[in-house]
Amino acid sequence: MDDILRAGTAIVAAGYCMYGSATDMVLTFGHGVHRFTLDPTLGEFIHTQGPVRFPAVAKHIYSCNEGNYSLWDEAMRAAVDGFKQQDPPYAARYVGSMVSDVHRTLLYGGIFLYPADRKSKIGKLRVLYEGFPMAKIVEDAGGIATTGLFQGKIQRVLDLHPTGVHDRCPIILGTPSDVQTVLDIYAQVTAKNAEKEKAAKPKELALA
Repeated sequence: MDDILRAGTAIVAAGYCMYGSATDMVLTFGHGVHRFTLDPTLGEFIHTQGPVRFPAVAKHIYSCNEGNYSLWDEAMRAAVDGFKQQDPPYAARYVGSMVSDVHRTLLYGGIFLYPADRKSKIGKLRVLYEGFPMAKIVEDAGGIATTGLFQGKIQRVLDLHPTGVHDRCPIILGTPSDVQTVLDIYAQVTAKNAEKEKAAKPKELALA
């Protein structure tokens, strides 16, 4: 079990398969992300793109389940509101399948968010077999993968060290500028709340 319950930084390879109009396999061995497409006439996967990198000019797309909006923390609500208030506003695209949503984010840019909320305080995606593989692929393609505010602090997904096979975590990943926008909002909200707490504390009077 110790061989499995290791930090994400120990991962040497990651990948996923996705099928629809075409069957794609995306892999990284730590030296670039590569995309392969199944040729049914040959019965083999053909290398069709690589190394895959997040586009320099990313599409303005955010992907999340907004049905949980009321359960999110203040920073997450502010971040998503901000994406919708851009000029032009970000488009919402949410399939509900992490592989499909991250695949689109990888190819076109944008941001995928599955944050913790009041109902699922530790997130819903599994660290070992959802968070780690996707974070490895996203980082190797030049993106950022973070947990957002998780267990009291902002964390890089690959720095997590699971203690159980089915441990869960929140996930925020995608184009660096979009993910950084969310992290900046977390920093602002955290600083604001710290000031409020400080102001609310009764002041101690020094006795002569």
